[in-house]
Amino acid sequence: MSTEQGIALVDRDEDGVDRAFREDVLAGLHQRQKAIPARWLYDDAGSQLFEDITELEEYYPTRAETEILEARGQQFAELIGKGRAVVEFGSGSSVKTPLLLRAIEPAAYVPLDISGDFLRMSAAALAEKFPALNVYPVEADFMRQVELPSEVFGAKKLGFFPGSTIGNMVARTAVDLLRSMRATLGAGRDEMPLLLIGMDLVKDRQVLEAAYDDARGVTGEFNLNLARRINRELGGNIPVDALRHLARWNDDFARIEMHLQAVRDIAFTVAGESFTMSEGETIHTENSHKFTRRSANMLLLAGGWAPKKRWTDEQGRFSLILAEATEKRDAP
Repeated sequence: MSTEQGIALVDRDEDGVDRAFREDVLAGLHQRQKAIPARWLYDDAGSQLFEDITELEEYYPTRAETEILEARGQQFAELIGKGRAVVEFGSGSSVKTPLLLRAIEPAAYVPLDISGDFLRMSAAALAEKFPALNVYPVEADFMRQVELPSEVFGAKKLGFFPGSTIGNMVARTAVDLLRSMRATLGAGRDEMPLLLIGMDLVKDRQVLEAAYDDARGVTGEFNLNLARRINRELGGNIPVDALRHLARWNDDFARIEMHLQAVRDIAFTVAGESFTMSEGETIHTENSHKFTRRSANMLLLAGGWAPKKRWTDEQGRFSLILAEATEKRDAP
């Protein structure tokens, strides 16, 4: 067993600030509709709050996906095979990732995550459960192509992207991510890599809105933590008490939208730049797109992946899809 401390690939300035975080926040706050990419919700505090969200009664996706992983292990083993290097895009869940690893008996496990401390904590916990497994955590922004550790360079690979995180992205960004995953996993060698990806499904509006605006307010704290992170890491002075969590279903785009809405007129600075928000104005912080079978297939194919097998939970709320990287081609 080998558990590395992790390879850090995040670009930071001399003050330790993540340059991409600062650039995305400043660019997003200057837009007419203020918006910040959802991946910045996941610092260490945000990652822990999300773990808390997955245990809420209203938040069905984790339970539904876990149900699939528990019920379909034999099929995963048959279709995926043993001895692959599992590359997980995002630190592994303490529940879901072990279910997959037990089913397919991988040669190595490589979790990729932008939150370094949470990544190393998750990787260490996983290594304790699988003492014979080589674990190589990599601190990196997996929205871009990532260079994997040399120890897994020649191995057959399985990408694992659970939780329907792909739904957080607009279509063009999701396609770019799927293509960068394909490049990270090394498509084009003798055997094409595989991808096991979670996609949430379209369902009743009330069920969806409750899942993102729970009665205990945990999702609200998760959303507000982004403002606290900006204040802490980028020298901001956003009045967090003047913001409220807002979650709503947008039927035209088949997605839940999360926003931080100003409850009064406010002015603040971030990284030395000044901003204002009028009462009722929002910062768009997250999308969670929901899929049909056709829209899921179209997205995967556009990103260079051909669906091979699909599973859903018994209530048909959530899907796990196994896809294979396709050959690059310029014609139909």
